[in-house]
Amino acid sequence: MQRLVASNPVSATRRRDTGKRIPYLFDLTDAKRLLEAAGTLPDRSRAPHRARTYETLFALLYGLGLRAGEAVRLKLGDVDFHRDALFIHETKFSKSRIVPLGPKLAARLRHYVEERHGEMRGAETPLFSFTKRGCICPETVSQTFHALVPKLGLAVPPGVSSPRLHDLRHVFRHSSAVHLLEAGVEVNVIRAWLGHVSLDTTNRYAEITLRTKQAAVAVCTPPVDLSAERRPAGGWRTDPDLLKWLDSL
Repeated sequence: MQRLVASNPVSATRRRDTGKRIPYLFDLTDAKRLLEAAGTLPDRSRAPHRARTYETLFALLYGLGLRAGEAVRLKLGDVDFHRDALFIHETKFSKSRIVPLGPKLAARLRHYVEERHGEMRGAETPLFSFTKRGCICPETVSQTFHALVPKLGLAVPPGVSSPRLHDLRHVFRHSSAVHLLEAGVEVNVIRAWLGHVSLDTTNRYAEITLRTKQAAVAVCTPPVDLSAERRPAGGWRTDPDLLKWLDSL
């Protein structure tokens, strides 16, 4: 075939390089503005309870680091208010995981379920639905998010991409993962919480913070005074400060 035609007849557009894209990281103030804006959404004939639905949905994405597809596919049976946890079924790479809810987020979700679903709580009923027959489409959630962003007054730094729905998850990965590591939570627990298959993926987001670097430098700096007056006659083996530091390693 190579000898029959002078060039490849198949043409394709070069894939956009997104490897260097810097995501916009929503801080707590930005997230509060988003939830407040979502709380003002008016109902539609085919979309009742829009304000409460999107307010709760965005809170889960920001507070738990869920993917949009994971959140919209949740059913009432996936919410365990006895243990304050969500069960995420077979998502990316067919993995399932249990995600704990904090007290405030659990209270918000409980209030939403009581207001939206009342006492009719079938286990297979979609958690986020306007019809109670099918879940909200992720594309619809993304469209609503992008419609709200201009109202937030966000200051996007130079070189940073415009805010996307997936950026709500980035915040959890970049900040909460680091806080959990600093608190001593094992990295495998964080990996399972985030739904990562490989530890390399988790470690990529769990970057070392400035406080961690400062602590490492402090530990690795021996408390030794090299002045002649302070130098022990017997060398380092008789320096009590240096020996104490070596024992601490």
